[in-house]
This record gives sequence, structure tokens and C-alpha cells, in this order.
Amino acid sequence: QVQLVESGGGLVQPGGSLRLSCAASGRIFSISTMGWYRQPPGKQRELVAVTTSGGSTNYADSVQGRFTISRDNAKNTVYLQMNRLKSEDTAVYYCKARLLQLFGVSEYDYWGQGTQVTVSS
Repeated sequence: QVQLVESGGGLVQPGGSLRLSCAASGRIFSISTMGWYRQPPGKQRELVAVTTSGGSTNYADSVQGRFTISRDNAKNTVYLQMNRLKSEDTAVYYCKARLLQLFGVSEYDYWGQGTQVTVSS
């Protein structure tokens, strides 16, 4: 009933840029927070950046100043602009939305399927 679809991953050289997108669709009444997480090879999933419906943002220290999260509430879409990419940014990137479905009574977290970002020369 709810889908999150990510796009924009790929292979990029160190110092390059990529922009990820994640669109939520389905029986959605409201979305409070949307964010990006990543899972490097052999490691646990970690927070990258999150934004609220009011526009506040929070970033992991490792990406502060290089990544920018933004959101289009009318399109239920969140973006992640990644600049000055490093090899350690290589990971599968996942989108998460905390939302209330139509006729729902509680918010739940929904995840996208993930998109691979590889930073390598």
C-alpha cells in the first residue's frame, strides 16, 4: 500500500557528485520525517541525514558540509545531494519515511529497496 522508490545511485570518482531521489507513493495521509541511511560493505546500517516536515535537518558528522538533504512535500519526495564524495561513502543507500497511512491511527516506518553508491577511481 505504500512504496518508497529510490533512484540516482551509481559509480562515481572520488571528489565527484551524485544526487539521490526517493519518492513515496500509495495510501499516504501524512509524512513526518524522511531520511537517508546507508550500509557500507560488512558494516551496520547508519544514519546519513534526516529532515522533518517542518524543514529541520540533521546530518551524520561524516557527511556534514558535503551532503545536503532536501524535500518536496507536495511530491512526497526526498533528495540527497552528495558532493566531494569519498571512497568511504561507498554503500547501499536506503530511504526511510515515517508516515501515517490514510485511515491509519499510528505512524510507521517504511523503507525503500536501496540504491548502490560506489566511489572509486
